[in-house]
Amino acid sequence: MSLIKIQSGLKAPKNQTNKFGGYKYRSAEDIMEAVKPLLNAYGYYLIVSDEIVQVGERIYVKATATLKNDEGVVYQSQAFAREEETKKGMDSSQITGAASSYARKYALSGLFCIDDTKDADATNDYKEDKKLPELKRGTEAWDKVLAYMRKKDSKIETVRLKYLVSEEVEETLMQDVFAQ
Repeated sequence: MSLIKIQSGLKAPKNQTNKFGGYKYRSAEDIMEAVKPLLNAYGYYLIVSDEIVQVGERIYVKATATLKNDEGVVYQSQAFAREEETKKGMDSSQITGAASSYARKYALSGLFCIDDTKDADATNDYKEDKKLPELKRGTEAWDKVLAYMRKKDSKIETVRLKYLVSEEVEETLMQDVFAQ
C-alpha cells in the first residue's frame, strides 16, 4: 500500500503568493515537484492529462491524475474547471491554460489527499461571515444547483455566493452535470 505512504509523506507547502489577493497557495507544478522523490522511492510514476469536455454551450477542462507502478497498480483522480469564454487580458490559449492548471491542481490534490480548505480559492472569509449553508447531494438545494449548472453561462463561482462548496462536493457536482 504505497499510496498511503506517498500521501502521508507528501509535503507540498504553499510557497506561492498571490500579489493581488495577498494569500499563499500551491500550484499543480509545486505538488508535482514535491511528490517526485516519493514516487521514485516507492516505484510509482505519475501521468497528468487534460481533456476538453463540452456540456451544452459550456466548455470544461477535465484533468486526470493517474498514479501507476510496474505491477499494474493504478490510482486515479479527476477534476473539472470551467473555461471562460473571455477573460480580460488573456487570449484563448491562456484561458485554456488557466483552466487546465486549476483542474490539474485539484486532480492532484484529490489523488494525494491534499486539503486546501484554507486556500483563498476554496474558502473566502466573507462566506464564513455570512454562515452560508453547505451544499449537500440529495437535497432540494442540490437539485436546484444541478439544474442551474446545466444551463449556458452558469458558473460555480455564482453557486459559491449562496452555498459553501467543498472540493469534493464540487467534483461530485461536476460529475452529475456531465452525467446528464
